[in-house]
Amino acid sequence: MADPADDGTSKKRQQAVALKYEALKGGAPKVTAKGKGLLAEKIIEMARANNIPIREDSDLVELLAKVELNREIPEELYKAVAEILAFVYRMNEKWKQQGSKKS
Repeated sequence: MADPADDGTSKKRQQAVALKYEALKGGAPKVTAKGKGLLAEKIIEMARANNIPIREDSDLVELLAKVELNREIPEELYKAVAEILAFVYRMNEKWKQQGSKKS
């Protein structure tokens, strides 16, 4: 997840948080990486390089950044993160369909 890049009109630095969810293991998604500035850029760059969908939501990034690394997200964020997981699943399905059309 990424906070929109700074457009030069504010002093706010770019921020990113990466989540991992293993449905078969149960439990809630975990924060696996987070950072601001150059570290955020690196997280986003690695996601793009690995075809991991990116969703921009500055409010949610702020909240997720408060979660310690490798910790499950708190219950109050379940609904917002569920919407992101649904987005990721839709993107994965779209990529699968595009890949099967090329074969």
